[in-house]
Amino acid sequence: MNSASKHFSFIQNILYSGAIATTAALSLLAPSLSKPAEANLENSPKVVLDEAWQIVNREYVDGSFNHTDWQATRKSLLEKNYTSNQQAYEALREALEKLNDPYTRFLDPEQFKALTNQTAGEMSGVGMQLKQEELTKAIAVVDVVENSPAMKGGLLPGDQIKEIDGKSTSGLSVSAAAKLIRGDVGTKVVLRIIRSGDQEFDVTLTRARIELQAVRYDLKREGNQRIGYIRLQEFSAHAGEQMERAIEDLDNQNPDGYVLDLRGNPGGLLRISIDIARMWMDKGAIVSTVNRDGDRQELRANRSALTDKPTVVLVDGDSASASEILAGALKDNGRAVIMGDQTFGKALVQSVHSLSDGSGLAVTIAHYYTPKGTDISKKGVTPDVVLNLTDSQKRRLYRKPEAIATISDPYYAQAVNLLKNKVLLRPLVLREEEN
Repeated sequence: MNSASKHFSFIQNILYSGAIATTAALSLLAPSLSKPAEANLENSPKVVLDEAWQIVNREYVDGSFNHTDWQATRKSLLEKNYTSNQQAYEALREALEKLNDPYTRFLDPEQFKALTNQTAGEMSGVGMQLKQEELTKAIAVVDVVENSPAMKGGLLPGDQIKEIDGKSTSGLSVSAAAKLIRGDVGTKVVLRIIRSGDQEFDVTLTRARIELQAVRYDLKREGNQRIGYIRLQEFSAHAGEQMERAIEDLDNQNPDGYVLDLRGNPGGLLRISIDIARMWMDKGAIVSTVNRDGDRQELRANRSALTDKPTVVLVDGDSASASEILAGALKDNGRAVIMGDQTFGKALVQSVHSLSDGSGLAVTIAHYYTPKGTDISKKGVTPDVVLNLTDSQKRRLYRKPEAIATISDPYYAQAVNLLKNKVLLRPLVLREEEN
């Protein structure tokens, strides 16, 4: 196995954006230091500091470490005395700041657990999304996860939560209410619900492990058009299988075309972005990654596309990372029309490692490029069709989630118009056939 193959043998554990994949990475080798520093290493939490330092030393994409003396950084970290884990964590964060890379970051145990759960596409709880009503400040249900305890308990969007285990929600923020509702699998929570018509009742829910819906879809009829609408919210571990089910279900209903909505999608797992790209592309390059040694790995479609129907991809300034990989691949291969706003512009690859005390470290290990070799770092993917909505128009839209993917949604409405105009999409199909 050559060096490039070795480096990318763990490619399924690479991440983009805030979502993470855990990899076991405990450092065994270290450069020699003075005896006092090595002796102090035996005292927790210095073990964690050295684990983190070793990972950066071994994997960080910039071998110059932003022109800092990384060996001296280790010595400084290990020679200090720490009175608490938090003090050591702050020292590590300060050391990582020298790299001038916001994506190489330390995650304390609570942050690491939360992000691991996010990427796994699962959560422990009752399965509902909350919001705070603007006028009444009441805590209300926005959405209920399919097959969740909340759904089985009969909760509906619009229900207001008056009490949680006897504690009033008056004055509570959404995050505070959610924290009270969350808990260990198998435990119970009692919610006092107010439904329209001032009906009040109690619901007892048993918390469970819930697969989060990263993909939502629907067959929409717009005039004489049948539109397969798919919204991908993040590239979590279950997103690939959910996307496969969505495409197969919609394709069986014979849509005229698809709208793939990546707005607000911050990214996620690389392997999921590749899997999903292959569901839309039959051939062609998807993305290339380059590590600090200059080793390049190109990932390609493998003739496993699930549909060849005309497709419009919606993006905005919050479409980042894995979203940009998918959008860039579909654009460069002429498979879809990309429409919306310039995307976020994150072209860096991270791997995330668990550390021995339950904390974690995300470290940038490579750059990525679109199939045509474009570096989108800090620039983003440029849409084929740019929408020039004002900030106020965007705010009005996102304050009304019920308007998303309706004709009141300017992005979606324009996508429907594009799908109706087959002439615009035909050249894209021809370019794909020529590849």
